Amino acid sequence: MREVTATRYVEPLRSGGSVPAVVEADDLGTYVVKFTGSAQGHKALVAEVIVGELARALGLRFPELVLVRFDPAIAADEPHQEVRELHGASAGVNLGMDYLPGARDLTPDLAKVFPVDPREAGRIVWLDALTVNVDRTVHSSNLMVWPTLGTVPPRLWLIDHGAALVFHHRWDTTDPGRRYDFRHHALGPYGPDVRAADTELAPRVTPELLRGIVARVPDAWLAEDAGFATPDDVRDAYVDYLLARVRLSADWLPADFPAREQLAAEEAARAARTQAGRPAWLKQVPDLHGRPGVEQDGTVHLA
Repeated sequence: MREVTATRYVEPLRSGGSVPAVVEADDLGTYVVKFTGSAQGHKALVAEVIVGELARALGLRFPELVLVRFDPAIAADEPHQEVRELHGASAGVNLGMDYLPGARDLTPDLAKVFPVDPREAGRIVWLDALTVNVDRTVHSSNLMVWPTLGTVPPRLWLIDHGAALVFHHRWDTTDPGRRYDFRHHALGPYGPDVRAADTELAPRVTPELLRGIVARVPDAWLAEDAGFATPDDVRDAYVDYLLARVRLSADWLPADFPAREQLAAEEAARAARTQAGRPAWLKQVPDLHGRPGVEQDGTVHLA
């Protein structure tokens, strides 16, 4: 990956627990930086690189990743102490993703009017199932619609894969053929054609492709993985596991996605159960764990 140096701190992004930041760099680009000092640790950055670069190699839209050299001094005016402490723990090389100006989150409301081809939806779901990305749900899609202005039609862009590759947290106990629950995937209501995606994409996930991708992960982000002697040993483990999972795709291929109406009914029932369990005085308080834009009776407010 290219390496750039951050020259101006623009703002922190507080929508996620890792508190990334928007910065400008010496190549005149603008990037969303995920910091090495965040609570998620280096494995989240490793997952970002491997899954993001694999997505791009398979023809999915994913912003360019770069290594960003960050000096906390450029963010000295940040008013929040905990964010300054994060910056102080992240001096040196961090991970940057090309910033998509004006992009919109694929929220449940936007999903109702934004068309996604079942084949494209199938490719994204297949990638998520292969890499065990459990963080692309109807509540948090980690999908952006961009561009939103001009004559170029808007397209889906993938972001945020730090929660993927869950197997690397417990290497010795995870079955490569394990099935995960993707019924509530953000693209489930589009009827994703995951079988066509498996036929198309599985042959393209080769040892050579994976070795080239894991080689882009900095040694320092792999060196702390217990149980491996060298960073290259960790890289080999990622390659071997993903190849084994590709071969076992028949065991984990997602299916039986609920329709939007079923999801709405499930959400309304969940909200009703939450309300029923509240004392009378608390029933007037909004359910802060429900979906944005959804009332307790299940009414959806369109943007």
